[in-house]
Amino acid sequence: MRMSHAQMYERVLASDASCNGRFFLGVLTTGIYCLPSCRARKPKAENIRFFPSCQTAREAGLRACKKCHPDDFERGADPVLETVEALVAEVRAEPRKFPDARAIVRRSGFGATRVFELFRLHYHTTPADLLAEARVAAARRMLLDGKRSGSLLDVAEAAGFESQSAFHEHFRRLNGLTPSAYRELGADDDATAARGFTVTLPAGYPLALLWRTLGRDPNGVTERLEGGVFRAAIRIGADGAPALLTMRFEDGGRVRASCSRGPAHGAHAVVARVLGLSQDAAAFARLARRLGFARLVKGREGLRLVQTVSAFDGLAWAIIGQQINLPFAFQLRQRLALHAGEPAGDGLVALPAPATVAALAPEALCALKFSRQKADYLINAARLIVSGRLDLEGLRAMSATRVERILAAVRGLGPWSVNYLMMRSLGFADCVPYGDTGLTSGLQLLMKLEQRPGADATRRLMTVFSPHRSLATAHLWQMKQSIS
Repeated sequence: MRMSHAQMYERVLASDASCNGRFFLGVLTTGIYCLPSCRARKPKAENIRFFPSCQTAREAGLRACKKCHPDDFERGADPVLETVEALVAEVRAEPRKFPDARAIVRRSGFGATRVFELFRLHYHTTPADLLAEARVAAARRMLLDGKRSGSLLDVAEAAGFESQSAFHEHFRRLNGLTPSAYRELGADDDATAARGFTVTLPAGYPLALLWRTLGRDPNGVTERLEGGVFRAAIRIGADGAPALLTMRFEDGGRVRASCSRGPAHGAHAVVARVLGLSQDAAAFARLARRLGFARLVKGREGLRLVQTVSAFDGLAWAIIGQQINLPFAFQLRQRLALHAGEPAGDGLVALPAPATVAALAPEALCALKFSRQKADYLINAARLIVSGRLDLEGLRAMSATRVERILAAVRGLGPWSVNYLMMRSLGFADCVPYGDTGLTSGLQLLMKLEQRPGADATRRLMTVFSPHRSLATAHLWQMKQSIS
């Protein structure tokens, strides 16, 4: 859809990366043209002109910005992004080489402010937080390789932690387990998964809000919450066979989890995602209060965004849930599971695997009351996964910028679907599902607006919550139930 000058300027003020390539911004006072997402100082509206291509901007006598590199973007190259991705890959492969965030800055070749900006834009985090997560991830790998990892002190040192106490603190915060308890998950996986493990929730974790989300489909056939026990039909392990995951919520902020089959560490990864353990709820609560929005987080400071049990579950939900009401979306999901899924135990059915969905004819889904368009979108996405052209689980390790581009190229995934999948299934921290009515209703209540904001206003209003816009969305979804 063609945008007006005012609409394009709104996108520029919001540094909207989704508009990169749709138009280019020319700053007449400096003689430079940029991408809409450029983080340089925003020019005044009267000093800008918009161009459909870099060529037309050059013909007008402008030169390319050296900060956002619009020419590289237009021809498909993105050297700055590639440099950041290579740096992050190096940090994750050998976190011990980087004693602190300053070492990451030195290795990058950029200035400190620029590095923080790039990490925030492309990975939705800071260099220090990414380094801490990389150290924990390295420790997890070593702990599962019990024969070669040595003592816990050896693991801590090999992962780059300065002390064993720092190791325990970071590990427990992101995993809900001590390093020694996690190590036990690697021994005799199937038996350990069936025997179970106990995850400790962070202090102040709002269980009531978690249960509200887990139990929102009372007639669900893939998952069920009853009396403080959550059961879900999932797929983990190399064979992807269905398994029954059970999470029992006990006193003292503990969750006892078990899985009927598959590797125990795989079951733990699902539990950690469902509980949102890696999300920095405290940081968002501090930001909200600093912005003067204490009522947004009051009574639910520890709220996390519940993650789907797998990326494909999230993809299926994003396609099924487009432009229909929630009860009907639940019905379509149930019908898909009952038609093509597999029993996992206790009367629950796992959603069909991508290969099963890829083999379906659109007519089979239409008979379940899917629209022809939804049926085509879902089957096409499954076929991309089966062919290897879309590695959904592999997206978790990529930059948010790269993931957004990959998902936006999948037929049937628009801005709402892409951002929903990134925040609800892939764990990215700074996403906004534009067009979501629950989000805009929450903003209307929080900001005391006369009407729900449109897309441009939503972008502008949500900017203040960066880099925690995913958690901001989760809180705004709760606004109708907490603000009269």
